[in-house]
Amino acid sequence: MISLMVAILLPLRSMAIGEQLYAQHCAACHGADGSGGVGVPLNLPDFLAVASDDYLKITIREGRPGRVMPAFPRLSDSELGALVTHLRSMAEVPAPDYSPQPLAGNAARGEQMFTKHCESCHGEYGKGGSGTGVTFSRPRDAPIVAPALSNSGFQQAASDAMLKATLLRGRKGTPMPSLSSLGLTEGDADDLVAYLRTLRTDSVQMEPDDHEVVIQYESSYDLEQTLENLKQAVVGRNFRIIRLQHLEEGLARPGAENPRTVMLYFCNFALLNEALVIDPRVGLFLPCRITVLETEQGVQVSSINPKRLSHLFNNRELDRACQEMHDMYAEIIEEATL
Repeated sequence: MISLMVAILLPLRSMAIGEQLYAQHCAACHGADGSGGVGVPLNLPDFLAVASDDYLKITIREGRPGRVMPAFPRLSDSELGALVTHLRSMAEVPAPDYSPQPLAGNAARGEQMFTKHCESCHGEYGKGGSGTGVTFSRPRDAPIVAPALSNSGFQQAASDAMLKATLLRGRKGTPMPSLSSLGLTEGDADDLVAYLRTLRTDSVQMEPDDHEVVIQYESSYDLEQTLENLKQAVVGRNFRIIRLQHLEEGLARPGAENPRTVMLYFCNFALLNEALVIDPRVGLFLPCRITVLETEQGVQVSSINPKRLSHLFNNRELDRACQEMHDMYAEIIEEATL
């Protein structure tokens, strides 16, 4: 009787833990129900039917270096198992059981088929679609941006058998067709898998860098003149001033805010759209804002350092945009303070 109760309660406990871990680590990107967002949808039956437990565990553990999906190296094996149990509950399909044997195919022939049938979505050399999976940065009829097949994390997680099963099955609810709908055969799948195995890129998981968290300058002027200088520098670079706001607004009683601490909000909508297409999470740091603080020691002007964003978001595509934003902040602040 006791062993029967344990057999019943342990899976239920694992599902509860998995649901909690999913809400904590995954739901923000993949959706509370797994329907997707910044991350790909996980509740698709055609995905869970081909995704082995090992694939899910390795994906969670290793992430996708340089892409949006981060690694979760600190999760224990039992926590990984609980997360996988929760993911399996999203669709009534059993986990696949694959042979570990590699497939033998003609990579040169597979390359020809990839160029014809796959490259338009997955990108040249399987580098993946640009942007993320939310509606703002993808075609309206595509629920996801095609993943990077060359990514080292994907290559490590996906077995040959899983790749073949995905090609043969397709993925209903996404633009991914089955090979049969393209007039291709099981032998063609072997050739495509052989080519996909030539695409691996050894991208490195992004680590914290030595960039300062903020860009900060001492101003040669008082608070009022510094703010006026900032406005002129912002407008001179085709930004629109949105508002001035006391830093403590909403935190202190109205009228009791520190009048010597002010934030200047501004925006360039072309830059805004470009950044959001690369990664909508950049919106957490927009619109652009610079803080001016006057103390007995003088006036300090500071902003966040955008060059830290690529590490925080694990998205190499942000590097160029973050560098441009860093240079823009530095130029504006320097012009206003010197």
